[in-house]
Amino acid sequence: MIDELPFNPLYLLLIIPLMLWDAVWKAIGLWKSAGHKQLAWFICIMIFNTVGILPIVYILFFQKKK
Repeated sequence: MIDELPFNPLYLLLIIPLMLWDAVWKAIGLWKSAGHKQLAWFICIMIFNTVGILPIVYILFFQKKK
C-alpha cells in the first residue's frame, strides 16, 4: 500500500522543466506587454497557462515595434 504512489516520480522530470519554461516566457511576455502598455495582452498572459506558447506568440507577432 505504501509503495503505490498516486503518480510516477519520473513525471517530475517533465513537470519541473515545463514550469520553468513557462515561468521564463511568461515573465518576458508580461514585462514587454506592461512596457508597451498593452493591458489586454498583459491580462491574457497572466491568466492563461499555455506552457509559454501565448507569450512567445505575443513577443514574435504582436508586441509594438519601437
